Amino acid sequence: MKKMVSVCILLCLMLVSACGTKTATTEPKDAASTAVPTTAAKTDVKAGGKVGISMPTKSSERWVSDGANMVKEFEKLGYKTDLQYAEDVIENQVAQIENMITKGVNLLVIAPIDGESLTDVLKKAHDAKVEVIAYDRLIKKSEFVSYYATFDNFKVGVLQASYIEKKLGLKEGKGPFNIELFAGSPDDNNAHFFFDGAISVLKPYLDSGKLVVKSKQTGFEQVATLRWDGSVAQSRMDNLLSKNYASEKVDAILSPYDGISIGILSSLKGVGYGSAGKTLPVITGQDAELASVKSIISGEQTQTVFKDTRELAKKAVAIADSVLKGNKAEVNDTKTYNNGVKVVPAYLLEPVSVDVSNYESILVTSGYYTKDKLGK
Repeated sequence: MKKMVSVCILLCLMLVSACGTKTATTEPKDAASTAVPTTAAKTDVKAGGKVGISMPTKSSERWVSDGANMVKEFEKLGYKTDLQYAEDVIENQVAQIENMITKGVNLLVIAPIDGESLTDVLKKAHDAKVEVIAYDRLIKKSEFVSYYATFDNFKVGVLQASYIEKKLGLKEGKGPFNIELFAGSPDDNNAHFFFDGAISVLKPYLDSGKLVVKSKQTGFEQVATLRWDGSVAQSRMDNLLSKNYASEKVDAILSPYDGISIGILSSLKGVGYGSAGKTLPVITGQDAELASVKSIISGEQTQTVFKDTRELAKKAVAIADSVLKGNKAEVNDTKTYNNGVKVVPAYLLEPVSVDVSNYESILVTSGYYTKDKLGK
């Protein structure tokens, strides 16, 4: 009997031990298998998805900087990016955006080549639940633009014209002076704002005769420069000089953009401006591109308007981050930018006038350019 009791006790102990071992090894395994996917899911959410960035061209220095700055800022926040340049070909931009949508981007940041050419592709983005932020150039004729990040574009024109006003002494009653007007690309909404801002300052002097446009080309469509092309501006300047300034001198040129200014300068220097006895006119610009800043330092181009694209990139990324997290983005303008279908809520940054007197404090001190890069 004692022997049988001992056997039963031994069997019970073995059974308990086996059950305990099974419980101890099974529970951690189950816990581990549920924890891995949970962590992976959290990582995917934290990464924030992918953002498509569509820029117009690499031929302009500022767009290269814009793209690079946005990529850097998005990656800081854990987003992946797809940056594409369309080289000023509308069909390229549409195809690139369509491809981004197909590849599953979560949001698009677009600086359009032609502000009115993206209606259909933005409808495709909307259908795919991809929100759109317009970058520096307004996207028109679409309800599917969530926000707009840009500078105060009207003020850009005001700064350019105010510089001409000051340099010529127009407020002091000096004049008359000969001036010729240039505007940006007619398919870029910003070009109209720049021109309107400038004319708001220059019109009283044009009306009074203190400023004279010898070519009589004063309307936006007459002075527009398709695709902001410097060679197109140079060709037009050649014609203006040959037809209107054979015996007279042009004293000022309203140029809306540095690339256009460089083309104008080439034309002027080709007929002797900048040489002894024939000083260059006052020439404005925009974007503080390296070649133009060097030109300002050397006494050729007179002024440019600096728009810090580093700050614009940060603002666009902050707006995008808010949208992707389901939040409202910060804006400071809800009235100005009507795209023909809706007023697009916007954030406007401040532009700054730059010439030889302040380029160091504005561009070098801020780290936008180094002295070495400027050849100083």
